[in-house]
Amino acid sequence: MIRDDASRHAALAAHRFGLGEASLEAVGRDPQAWLVAQIGPAEVARGENLARLPEGLRAHVQLLRNQRQAADAGMAGASNTMTAAEAAPGDPFRTIIQADVRSYLATGVVSSRPFAERLTRFWSNHFTVSVVKGNTRALVGAFEREAVRPHIAGTFETLLKAAVRHGAMVRYLDNDQSAGPRSRFVTTAARRAEAAGRPTPRITGLNENLAREVLELHTLGAASKAYGQADVTAFAAVLTGWRIPARIALQAEFADDEALTRFDPAWHEPGPKTVLGKTYREGPLALDEVLHDLSRHPATARFLALKLARHFVADEPPPALVDRLARAYADSQGDLPTVYRALVEAPESWQATPSKLKTPAEFITSTWRLLGTGDGPLQRFADGGAGAMGQRLHAAPSPAGWPDTADEWLGPDAMWKRVEWATRVADRFGRQVDARQLARQSLGPLLSATTAQQIERAADGPQALALLLLSPEFQRR
Repeated sequence: MIRDDASRHAALAAHRFGLGEASLEAVGRDPQAWLVAQIGPAEVARGENLARLPEGLRAHVQLLRNQRQAADAGMAGASNTMTAAEAAPGDPFRTIIQADVRSYLATGVVSSRPFAERLTRFWSNHFTVSVVKGNTRALVGAFEREAVRPHIAGTFETLLKAAVRHGAMVRYLDNDQSAGPRSRFVTTAARRAEAAGRPTPRITGLNENLAREVLELHTLGAASKAYGQADVTAFAAVLTGWRIPARIALQAEFADDEALTRFDPAWHEPGPKTVLGKTYREGPLALDEVLHDLSRHPATARFLALKLARHFVADEPPPALVDRLARAYADSQGDLPTVYRALVEAPESWQATPSKLKTPAEFITSTWRLLGTGDGPLQRFADGGAGAMGQRLHAAPSPAGWPDTADEWLGPDAMWKRVEWATRVADRFGRQVDARQLARQSLGPLLSATTAQQIERAADGPQALALLLLSPEFQRR
């Protein structure tokens, strides 16, 4: 075993910052160094033939073709009623979504850099894109792999720009349906409609969804008083024109390196726009300028510091830790590795007793890491059972993502589903492992005398493993 004086920090490193380990020997004698060494771009996602954005869009093209064929056959609308969850076997959406979900879990299960993987999951939830929105089915995995994974160890500005301009985000928050009220597209469409005596065109102005969520969820924070409705509207005008044009989205083929999100000047609102008191010029360059200024704003530093501290340390994180992270962010101009190192090196990060409740995805990932199964159990059920426990992966209910506080996951039904899942796992693996030894090796000094005694007194291996998986020490991180 590692030295006793380092064992508690090793346990916190493995479970608070990582995804759990079968033995604390994996952490070694210097837990902080173990974590710092993991800071860098995320690992390549595990899985074969994972769909990129163009391939996901091809699935949508195929759906449109199916709808047209159904309409021609007198069955208009039949295909459009199908959800991702209800899609028949062999449907391109189902195939892509299952592969993406399996990859999400499997990468965490086998990762040799679990801290980096936790950061990837954190940022993917921060910049949520969800299959709940029909026009982003088959695009969520591509968003994580293309917009998030490559940028978790750069600046927040770089990550923000990659996320906001990715085609999945543009579609999820309806920016492809946003046009300047005075844009060439809207004025031309209105003139043609009037000349032909037709109703007003469907797209007649701004859609503020993307602008609002960038300000409220991605940068300044909903509680910030730094912006108002006028800033949302002005920022939405800046964003007009950034879209996947219909002529591109309806193509059957896309080059893998093609920039699918493009600036279409015909949709852009003309004239300067004022956001947060600063005026930006008309045209495509304004978006990068606004995102640059948002990334450097003090409210963004504070908001991200709070979210990181809440995710890794406590639902109500120590104010001193939040202050420390906000300063690191501001002083480094949003350099994310600097912020991560400040998090790892902060004494507040190592003092509190583990109190964060694992989400279903974290519970599943840490269980398979504990048991050393690799991604084998995910071959039958892509989501590992997370959906049954209340977390349908890649299907967050809103742009705010999945909740990050314990009270959101502590409902009686949700906890009972955990009991059922743990019991099934224990019945399958309990006779193959020594849960008593696993408890000591994986939890170290976090294992309480009461829990250790309960596991020791278990009637058999399955009961012992179930008690370990459902113990407060394993459920929390």
